[in-house]
Amino acid sequence: MSPNRSSYLAQQTLGIIMGGGQGTRLFPLTRERSKPATPLAGKYRLVDIPISNCINSGITRMYLLTQFNSASLHRHISQSFKFDHFNGGFVEILAAEQTFSNTSWYQGTADAVRKNLVHFRNNDFAYALILSGDQLYQMDFSDIVRAHVEKSADLTIATLPVPAREAGALGILEMNGENRITRFVEKPKEPAVLESLRLDRGQYGPLGISSQDDLYLASMGIYVFNRDVLFELLNNSLTDFGKHIIPGAISSHRVFSYVFQGYWEDIGTIRSFFDANLDQAADHPKFNFFTPPVFTRPRFLPASKLNGAAIDHAVIADGCIINNARIQHAVIGVRSMLQEGCFLNRVVMMGADYFDTPARSSKPENLGIPVGVGAGTRIENAIIDKNARIGEACVLSPAGKPENFDHPLYYIRDGILIVPKNGVIPPGTIV
Repeated sequence: MSPNRSSYLAQQTLGIIMGGGQGTRLFPLTRERSKPATPLAGKYRLVDIPISNCINSGITRMYLLTQFNSASLHRHISQSFKFDHFNGGFVEILAAEQTFSNTSWYQGTADAVRKNLVHFRNNDFAYALILSGDQLYQMDFSDIVRAHVEKSADLTIATLPVPAREAGALGILEMNGENRITRFVEKPKEPAVLESLRLDRGQYGPLGISSQDDLYLASMGIYVFNRDVLFELLNNSLTDFGKHIIPGAISSHRVFSYVFQGYWEDIGTIRSFFDANLDQAADHPKFNFFTPPVFTRPRFLPASKLNGAAIDHAVIADGCIINNARIQHAVIGVRSMLQEGCFLNRVVMMGADYFDTPARSSKPENLGIPVGVGAGTRIENAIIDKNARIGEACVLSPAGKPENFDHPLYYIRDGILIVPKNGVIPPGTIV
């Protein structure tokens, strides 16, 4: 298909990004923000990933459906994504709202889309691309839309080959030799059911799969619907795409699989979030923020300043001041302040929303502690959320603690210590 044809298909596609539920598995990072608004890799937010994938694919009309703790997400979108008035592009937020016909919140992914069909109908589009707002991957969506058109599909689902150990936590599909989906099971647990869904090894070659392992096709939560099919399949009260809409559509419509084999991570737990961030400090990260570019809020910050620091494998964002500190395998977010003699090993530090002032740090609740990490403090295997104030001579580590633990000053989740947003750790604290 010619580049002009791909460009035309992109122009005919409307992006619909799901803003996520309560994000309970990412608590306390989601205590004051929605899941897609969670800071990522020093200067980004999770929602920047699907939006950037759309922009890089030529899709510039997007709706973002939000519900829980969405104030910071709304602020980020309004400050980040502004298109030329003359090209018709937009990222528009559709928050859950009460209407005369419906007073409930979104009950699931399908319900969220259904409640906003009135807005989607106002757009001239042929294909609806439905995406999750909390996944880390790079995909040229023009490829899946093109495959959708070439197969004369009603619905196309992006799928990922996964091993058996991961299959039980995902929606698994079975497809025939034409890539048409014949069966879908949400999170199969029974060994016999899982075995029946195993990908036929005869399909490995045509799909370009070189692995010798038993693989299963997992839904990535990325869907392409024909416009009329979307309206038709949502003309009911079913609430979820994976649990309800897709299983029913397989028997009544042409539903196809688009097999994707790149890096994909569902940022669903503290551990997956932590590992995905720290991977950015590796020599060759699995996810590439450089090309094609990931877009985010433009900030007018000074370059970071390093005063005698010792750094081994780290990502350091703009506006930081690091004074003779040691940093190993860490992500240091915007406006981070690290004082002399502190040591960070395997730390995701989200930075700050502002440059601190003496007046702010002297407020009683802040104990006179500046934003950042104090002199002589040691932190390992931890996430330091935005605007945290950590005093001098502290030792913060989850070593020897339960996998999950709540403390007035910090949390431990999946074996990772978390200082929450705006948290204050007094000087000399040893965890």
